[in-house]
Amino acid sequence: MRTRPIYTLPVIIMLLGCLEVEAAEELNPLVIDEWDVPYAGRPRDPYVSNNDEVWFVGQSGHYLGRFTPSSGRFFKRALEDRPGPHNVIVGTDGIVWYTGNMRGYIGRYDPLADKITRIFMPDEAAHDPHTMAFSADEKYIWFTVQRGNFVGRLTIDDLSIELIKVTTPHALPYGIRLAPDGTTWIALLGTNKLAAVNPSTLNLKEYTLLHPDARPRRLEITRDSRIWYADYRRGTIGLYNPATNTNKEWPLSAGRRSEPYGTALDKQGRLWVVETGVTPNIFVGFDTRSEEIVSVTHIPSGAGSVRNMDYHAPTDSVWFGTDAGTLGRAPVAKTKQN
Repeated sequence: MRTRPIYTLPVIIMLLGCLEVEAAEELNPLVIDEWDVPYAGRPRDPYVSNNDEVWFVGQSGHYLGRFTPSSGRFFKRALEDRPGPHNVIVGTDGIVWYTGNMRGYIGRYDPLADKITRIFMPDEAAHDPHTMAFSADEKYIWFTVQRGNFVGRLTIDDLSIELIKVTTPHALPYGIRLAPDGTTWIALLGTNKLAAVNPSTLNLKEYTLLHPDARPRRLEITRDSRIWYADYRRGTIGLYNPATNTNKEWPLSAGRRSEPYGTALDKQGRLWVVETGVTPNIFVGFDTRSEEIVSVTHIPSGAGSVRNMDYHAPTDSVWFGTDAGTLGRAPVAKTKQN
């Protein structure tokens, strides 16, 4: 296990660069733990199913993985059809769901029976299911289809799939989250837009962001239904407020080199985002109430890239996988409060 030493205040100030020097007083670097995954193939998108079980996928290694933090033990379930698994989520019933990104299906894995069921897309154009999210009642799985340009909904009871075409061509629907009212929000990486799907009508509406060069990649939604996103191209944290149709943004430390990618939202309303365009990657905490950066930490392994993250509320920790071949855990409970 790797642990990163805490950075001194002068180093943090240097990292911030374009930010106000006064903001450094609010920064509180974290001690991030990382474990080397014993299997090659880009471990990514960890999902914590309970306090001592973390599932993830090996995207180029074509496997499902499980990690037990208390023992440090790993488990691997090979996927013989080599589907390029991209994302994984786990239901409260213990069933593991993954996207077969290269084979056009969503996979259902029952760990107790060691059984895989493949639910193929009803339209061949939807060939690359990407990222998933459960509805609050776990009756549905919502998902994006990146290059196919769809948003999808899988009904868990009968394994049926409905597809909604994104209006803008080549919009690259990417990150996906559900608002408190059940509306599904999607980051459209190929354009300067977000999209929202009404769960009752399945109508999709697009929302144009202020800057034409914006490219939102991942997003999170606070309890007040404000949409927070990582602008991958412009190196900013962005806010879109549907209630007022307003847009606001804040620069990250490395500016346009930041390439913010993986995001997570904790129970304190803090947005965590990783700057992946710099080495080592920088794990950043942004308080959505005070609207300021409150934490900056280098990732010990360097990371290469952190593509998606999962916040586990019972342990107040953010989990992530890295292109450097590690699983990481950042306990965020002790971050300074304003």
